[in-house]
Amino acid sequence: MKWTCLLSVLMLTSTLAAQTPEEKDLELKLKDYFRSYPVTANVAQPAVQKLETDVREKEITIYPSESFAYLPFRPEEVDRLYDDIRRMLPKKWRRFRIRVMADGQDIRNLIPNHFRERKAKDKERLTPYRKTKEEEIWTRNISRAFTPDKGLYGNHISVAQSHGRYFKNDKWAWSWQRPYLFCTTEDLFTQSFVVPFLIPMLENAGACVYTPRERDKQRNEVIIDNDVQSSSLYVEQNSRKSNWKTTEFPGFNWNNYAYTEGINPFETGTARYASTEKKSGKAFIEWIPDIPEEGKYAVYVSYQSLPQSVTDARYTVWHKGGYTEFKVNQRIGGGTWVYLGTFEFAQGINQHGMVLLSNQSSQKGVVSADGVRIGGGMGNINRNGSTSGLPRYLEGARYTAQWSGMPYEVYSSRKGTNDYADDINARGMSINYLSGGSKSNPHQDGLRVPIDLSVAIHSDAGYKADDGIVGTLGIYTTNHNEGKLGAGHSRYASRDLADLILTQVKNDVEKSFQTSWSRRGMWNRNYSETRLPATPSVIIELLAHQNFADLCWGHDPNFKFIASRAIYKGILKFQAGQEQRDYVIQPLPVSHFATHLDTRKDKVTLSWNGTSDPEEPTAEPDGYIVYTRTGDGGFDNGVRVKENTVQLDITPGIIYSYKVTAYNEGGESFPSEVLCAYKAPQEKKRALIVNGFDRLCGPAVLNTDKQAGFLLSEDPGIPYMYSTSFCGPQLNFDRRQGGKEGEGSLGFSSDAWEGIEIAGNTFDYPYIHGKAMQTMPGISFASCSDEALEDENLLPDTYQMIDYILGMEKEAPSDHRYYKTFSSAMQRILTVFCKIGGDVLVSGSYIGSDMNTTEGNRNFIRDVLKYDYRSTLTDKETNTADGLKLHLNIPRLPNNRQYVPAAVESLTPTGDAFTVFTYPTGESAGTAYPGKTYQTFVMGFPFECIDSEMQRNAVMKSILHFFEQ
Repeated sequence: MKWTCLLSVLMLTSTLAAQTPEEKDLELKLKDYFRSYPVTANVAQPAVQKLETDVREKEITIYPSESFAYLPFRPEEVDRLYDDIRRMLPKKWRRFRIRVMADGQDIRNLIPNHFRERKAKDKERLTPYRKTKEEEIWTRNISRAFTPDKGLYGNHISVAQSHGRYFKNDKWAWSWQRPYLFCTTEDLFTQSFVVPFLIPMLENAGACVYTPRERDKQRNEVIIDNDVQSSSLYVEQNSRKSNWKTTEFPGFNWNNYAYTEGINPFETGTARYASTEKKSGKAFIEWIPDIPEEGKYAVYVSYQSLPQSVTDARYTVWHKGGYTEFKVNQRIGGGTWVYLGTFEFAQGINQHGMVLLSNQSSQKGVVSADGVRIGGGMGNINRNGSTSGLPRYLEGARYTAQWSGMPYEVYSSRKGTNDYADDINARGMSINYLSGGSKSNPHQDGLRVPIDLSVAIHSDAGYKADDGIVGTLGIYTTNHNEGKLGAGHSRYASRDLADLILTQVKNDVEKSFQTSWSRRGMWNRNYSETRLPATPSVIIELLAHQNFADLCWGHDPNFKFIASRAIYKGILKFQAGQEQRDYVIQPLPVSHFATHLDTRKDKVTLSWNGTSDPEEPTAEPDGYIVYTRTGDGGFDNGVRVKENTVQLDITPGIIYSYKVTAYNEGGESFPSEVLCAYKAPQEKKRALIVNGFDRLCGPAVLNTDKQAGFLLSEDPGIPYMYSTSFCGPQLNFDRRQGGKEGEGSLGFSSDAWEGIEIAGNTFDYPYIHGKAMQTMPGISFASCSDEALEDENLLPDTYQMIDYILGMEKEAPSDHRYYKTFSSAMQRILTVFCKIGGDVLVSGSYIGSDMNTTEGNRNFIRDVLKYDYRSTLTDKETNTADGLKLHLNIPRLPNNRQYVPAAVESLTPTGDAFTVFTYPTGESAGTAYPGKTYQTFVMGFPFECIDSEMQRNAVMKSILHFFEQ
């Protein structure tokens, strides 16, 4: 009896008065220890909340405060923690088993499998099914130049880009989830990471990517369907032995008007099918779109998954670059829009625009055909009498789900009474509907697409008065479905995924930018996007949209690339670990790209350098892919080469454009800049076009003691390719209003740019310059990056002219990369080139101010290029220039066609140079130097920003005539 009472006392928590002296001493030591415990995330300092000792079981259990569970745990840290605690124990307890608990688990169990030795892995959280076989993959691009076997090939991944525009039922109005802050809102901002960066990285690794929101920014949409007559064409081609027939199940039907609540577009039409038996003969269907405007369009197809459907239905997409072939597994994913790819299409009906499906297959069965959709389009879901009025890619997942044929209960779990809740729930429920019946979610009905994991990218509210970084938070959910995912494995797999992504983001941002980045905690919370999906799922709150310091990074395209690459790396490492296989990280983009014309033959030599990733030893290139564009066409599917140089044939009179990617077993890099080459039929002179415009940056920054924010109207920055993330100019810059979210808050912005696409740096300007040169007979040209010229990978001595493209290049304190107009190396090269008689054309927005920094820089532009800096003009009224008997239009307001210069510059001629262009103010906009040894022509605005191609041709022709004198 006495023993039982004593045992009961020993088992009481440390908060009770009946503690033994040993327990009291241990508790004090533990409290001191945790007060100074080195936290590896930006969380509250952990403390000891409870201590339990069990003498009979010889066990000591320590319960730190909740913030301890937010930390990442690694084997060496956990071992050190347990060793430290064991040394604190009284001698008689040294052999007791110690458990330190966090998130309801011994912290040993919170070490991600990725960091454990093979025998120590938690098998309960590993994927319990085999990797998807090739024929089971949803869609396969069989025109792709290689297969990334150690990337994500065979994996299906869902990526959600936060909230979207939704109907606010109590206000009867369309609204965003977050307020307008610092020129954006979360609903717009997160897409600028997911769509241009993260999704392509995952697809370059081989993954099939599903996104619950529309991914295509194209406002136009062309629907071709067997049930609808339109200017586009639907054509069936039957053979003597094979005919297309109508299935017995309902199919898609386009009504060309807004869809109201509960109407499913995939239940009001018909679909077709044909047999694949060899003896039945060949049959085809052609969907020929009438494209309203030349541009890039996503291509979606739909079909029905029938009992006899094949896994290799062959689709061919004809586009400006040729054709690209796909194999689609029609046994899964029927009755919804299935994304194939994004392609360039010419306007109207022509041979460069068509989707073709044949009945040819390696299997006996049927292929099915329904509607084809080309382009993202405008929102077409009617909520209480109105649509959003915005492109579909800006709307929430609820409306994309309805347009995609999801059941009513998937997109409207609140029966149309709360679109906000419906939108949140629709993301996870769409994933489950797609994956239902597959190996990843076998116990739910659905379309049997084996989605492996889900990542939702958000930005969080949060504010730091000291301009510190709020940083990145991870969220996962384990308290659902008895802690199990759809396939039966532990929901703690989601914590592993969150940990790997957060670890990668912090590491890569800090190493890439030589700065510190705040890693926040990992929360085990009940959020719909992490609770509902049957797959491992996380929310990544990447940074705080409410905090000025976070947005200084978040608006920068360079940061967007690095952060997105880190998320991709975390996903790859997690999925490879789930499948217990090796992985390889896809390479970084190549550098030092150059083209060079052969002096005797009709050939061009391409060369470049591979790029190492110092943080990822596996990311080395195995080879390269060269993509070619002929004339005004689109790029082809690429050709693999092993070395970093290749010689290609060219036909005189045609401009050839090239871009290069690196590849390895893990995937393909982002592309290089686009360079071009041209051989004149009767060559008289050669020009070298040098692309010096590689700057990317966020909008202009205002940062004083009293004010903070972004001067969007003054300078919107330079996006990578394009931006759709801005809502409008910032209106409130008062630091005293920080931390608020209403109209009077710091960062509050207008909605003037909402839904507007802004053109950025496409890295394709040598073609614009070269096309203008082509109008002058006898001028051949090649092109190179400025790095290739600076590092002497290419020598300019076989060229008589250099056209140096500087766009909006400049060295800016707020930029996170170095972008000098004329580096020291470039100054030396151009000086020597001029001394040997070469002519130089320079154009750009900051070619004066960026060189007005040191006497050496000033001497170079004065003495060699023969101009001086006078002033920088940022007013938008300075949008024309006169000279050479021309009146040039230089748009200064953002648009979706071509980037616009945030500034133009007034230049003063030096020496014998003279003014050739003037602004409306009378200030000099360009100079020309008619030297005896060499000539220069300098423009204080980018040549490529002249609005009219006809005007560009006329200007270039005049320049080339001037150089011939």
